[in-house]
Amino acid sequence: MFLSLVCATLIGGLALAPSAARAQPAAKPVTVPLAVIGLADDPRYANRRMERAYPGHPAGRALEGVKLGAEDSAFELEAAGVEMPVRELLINDAAGLPKALAELKAARVQHIVADLPEPLLRQLVQTAPAALGGALIVNAGLDSDSLRGAQCAPHLLHTYPSRAMLSDALAQYLAARNWRKVLLLTGPDAADALQTEAFLRSARRYGLKVTQQKPFKLTGDPRDRDLANTRLLTGEREHEVVAVMDANGEFARLLPYATQWPRPVVGANGLTAQPWHPQWERNGGPQLTRRFARQESRPMLGHDWAAWAAAKAVAAALVDAPRAPVAQHIQRLRTGQSYIDGFKGPRLSFRAWDGQLRQPLFLAHGDGVVGLAPLDGVLHPKDVLDTLGVDEAETTCKAR
Repeated sequence: MFLSLVCATLIGGLALAPSAARAQPAAKPVTVPLAVIGLADDPRYANRRMERAYPGHPAGRALEGVKLGAEDSAFELEAAGVEMPVRELLINDAAGLPKALAELKAARVQHIVADLPEPLLRQLVQTAPAALGGALIVNAGLDSDSLRGAQCAPHLLHTYPSRAMLSDALAQYLAARNWRKVLLLTGPDAADALQTEAFLRSARRYGLKVTQQKPFKLTGDPRDRDLANTRLLTGEREHEVVAVMDANGEFARLLPYATQWPRPVVGANGLTAQPWHPQWERNGGPQLTRRFARQESRPMLGHDWAAWAAAKAVAAALVDAPRAPVAQHIQRLRTGQSYIDGFKGPRLSFRAWDGQLRQPLFLAHGDGVVGLAPLDGVLHPKDVLDTLGVDEAETTCKAR
């Protein structure tokens, strides 16, 4: 009887404290919008260029990869009490950028994925922090070394690999295969010259010998006809491999199997260095590729992966510091406190000295992946991923 009274008293006591059983209201989620800024008539997305599907060129807008990255991060964001809606903003030209920034400010946007040609990206980097009260900008499509060097900025990050990284990946593979004698073919455009500069740097770094450097030119002028003749251009026999620097892609696509001697072609066609390949079959790669293919009805390529990684990086910083200001998100990413799983093996972090995302790169052709850089045996005192691209001791970036 006494025990029953005690139990009843305890139960009654519990019943008299309704606040203890009442569920606490859930905290209101923090909304941090993510904007993708692009150019409406961007020549990179011209119909003819997209139909050609040149290796290393984008096959779709960055928005497509960013949307998947946001979806893949939704569970972690929800657990952290964060909502990250994605919106796209297209401008017609440089004159439309101030209006676009005013629109982003009204929407309280401070996190941006840039899908812009280089001159417009430079303008965005210069004006966005003041216009938005602080900004984190992720370059998801340009390989420009100058954006990581003299023209860098502390609030600018890069998920697409630099031109130096892509060249180093190729050079590592050629050195590993002992294909060290290279015939170098260079196009007439300024972008071709920049690719050539990067390749020559990588050749010196990994002990490749350029046996000859020849210009090529696609033209209807009969006086320059020999500059487009692949057999004449590759006529000397000393080389073991042909490296073609062709940012446009039209000449390079004609070169494999059209050389005078049976030599592999690398660079802008043949064997290329890529941030992603749809035939990557390890580290969860097939699952990522299939998710993108279901969403966009096409294969996931390098620019798509970089856009996906940009959204994942922003989400990682938000999950780690949901209510922090944008400056703290930049700091966490640039110091390696926040990182992402890129489905390439190791976890990926940004370099403090130039804002570049460290990442393995695929050596691949149209049908498959033949290697992954950094190659086995390549060493670095701190992080082997820093053997790809400009290391800290070499950087010309002063704005850290």
